[in-house]
Amino acid sequence: MREVSVGENLDQYKLIEVIARSGMASIFKAIDQISHQTVAIKVPYMQFESDVVFYGRFQREEEVGRRLDHPGIVKVLTPKKKSRMYIAMEYIEGDSLRSMMREPGLPLEKALDLTRQLAETLVYMHSEGVVHRDLKPENILVTAEGRTKVMDFGIALDESARRLTWSGLSSTIGTPDYMAPEQVSGRRGDVRTDIYSLGTILYEMLTGGHLPYSGPNVYNVMRSKTAEDPQPPSAFKHDIDPHLEEIVLHAIERNPRDRYASAAEMLADLRDPSKVVPQNRAERLHPRSLAMQQMRRRLGYVMFFTSLIGAFLLLIWLANRYPATQSTPRRSYRGQTR
Repeated sequence: MREVSVGENLDQYKLIEVIARSGMASIFKAIDQISHQTVAIKVPYMQFESDVVFYGRFQREEEVGRRLDHPGIVKVLTPKKKSRMYIAMEYIEGDSLRSMMREPGLPLEKALDLTRQLAETLVYMHSEGVVHRDLKPENILVTAEGRTKVMDFGIALDESARRLTWSGLSSTIGTPDYMAPEQVSGRRGDVRTDIYSLGTILYEMLTGGHLPYSGPNVYNVMRSKTAEDPQPPSAFKHDIDPHLEEIVLHAIERNPRDRYASAAEMLADLRDPSKVVPQNRAERLHPRSLAMQQMRRRLGYVMFFTSLIGAFLLLIWLANRYPATQSTPRRSYRGQTR
């Protein structure tokens, strides 16, 4: 068996275009030759098909996607037969939320509308016993009509499943910037884990790309999430509506018990932020100052480049102190130079 490519048939699907490639799979635009509908086909690379952990994740993504039926979730289709590992999905005309967020000046009402839609999807998803656990802008599509579609349930927690879950094979799951502190600590999480991720996405949209935690590497960010308070959104956007800041900070509380207990509660506040009673959450935070973070980062860069320069100068000194000596030619017993 080999990798598939554009122009080939994969069971009932004719692959016509590559939509995206990742480190683990390719996603093709395809035509279902039975229904004549346009679909998306996610095909893992050959080296992952024998990986038991990857197989479990891929199978979970397909099973959960087939079971869930909601306009805010990318629908997974069922082929007549399967000759290899792949997932057939509805084709979405649109772009990822990440691409939208890269564009400057995302309007406030647009950000709130997208967040409300995602909260509605979480309400349904959680009612079906599914926790996504990897909600992030890259896993959210936005259609041409502005409707959100959640995808990639590879590490989802499915309460109806009775077999080994992905969390049993990996102590930390998710994407560091959007992972809840309990995920960083190795716990499996619950509905409040998705609420934390949604709060982080809203934080990023409201502040123009900033995140609650930052650091020189992912390990620093993950450690900060379990031990430090986040920066309030007002640290980056001084004129932010205090009601919206309250919603965000309520969603990203470090302790799950202090967050919204359900997506429905968060959705109610998002529908009418003006009715949210501020609890002075921003004033109670004690994050490491941004100036101190910048100073530590600059100090790290200075130390790194200083060590490089020092090593280079040491090599020059050693080369001058102990120059390479040319060996004296030896003569053979016949008097010839060797």
